[in-house]
Amino acid sequence: MLNARLLVLLQILSLVVASTVGTAQAAVIGTADHYAQQSRSQQIAVVDAVLTRDVVQQQMVAMGVSHVDAMARINALSDAELQQLAHKLETLPAGSGALGILGALFLVLLVLEIVGVTNIFTKL
Repeated sequence: MLNARLLVLLQILSLVVASTVGTAQAAVIGTADHYAQQSRSQQIAVVDAVLTRDVVQQQMVAMGVSHVDAMARINALSDAELQQLAHKLETLPAGSGALGILGALFLVLLVLEIVGVTNIFTKL
């Protein structure tokens, strides 16, 4: 009789513990946080659009930087740095051609060098 009650008590206790362990939590996100996240994803898309161009890809390969490494570093940029980079890429003159793309590539590689992801400029 005592064993049956103990068994039922253990079953109830295990049910209570199992039902409270996996609770989900939700919170309200503010408008400024939502806008900042949306703005960041748009800026990353702008930078990625430049980095996926054929000319930029060729120059990156020639300098020993893969697209994956560059995107990993771009994702690690702060919001201010990413905003500045995206703004510079958007304001490049339309007719600058390869010179503008190479300037943007140089800017990305300079950021990568400063952070220590690559060692391009120390090899020169």
